[in-house]
Amino acid sequence: MKAASSAPGRVRALDYVAAVTVKSGGRALPLGGVALPNRRLVLRWLRRQALRLADGHGRYLPTAAPWLGARDVRPVTFHGSDAPEALRAWVGDHGSQDHAINTLASGGPALLTVVDPVVGLRVTLGAWPVDLCGWAAASANHPYPPRTETEGT
Repeated sequence: MKAASSAPGRVRALDYVAAVTVKSGGRALPLGGVALPNRRLVLRWLRRQALRLADGHGRYLPTAAPWLGARDVRPVTFHGSDAPEALRAWVGDHGSQDHAINTLASGGPALLTVVDPVVGLRVTLGAWPVDLCGWAAASANHPYPPRTETEGT
């Protein structure tokens, strides 16, 4: 990820990342993720992934969106209808979308976890801002501590 210019001579400090993970039996696996320059695109990507996961339950999933230039997540097989319905409900709920975009704007993470109670499968969709310019400046002021190595006996 790199910071993008929002105006000539001005660098935008925040980029956003989103990821979808699945957890089953104490093991978490990433299904996919993306880094994008603004929170609206990140939420757009998350909504698309939520619908792909919900609509793809037991069916063929459409190919990735060419306008986004990012990979879509791998499919998940749900065993009940609760999780797909919760994903569809989140996509269609304007209050949830407003809350997510306001949370990202304030610098916090936006998370949604749905559970397939039949098998205890948990799917989490998350997005958060990443302050790359601030991180670069902070790391320049605080160099890594000296590395010490020990020899094995």
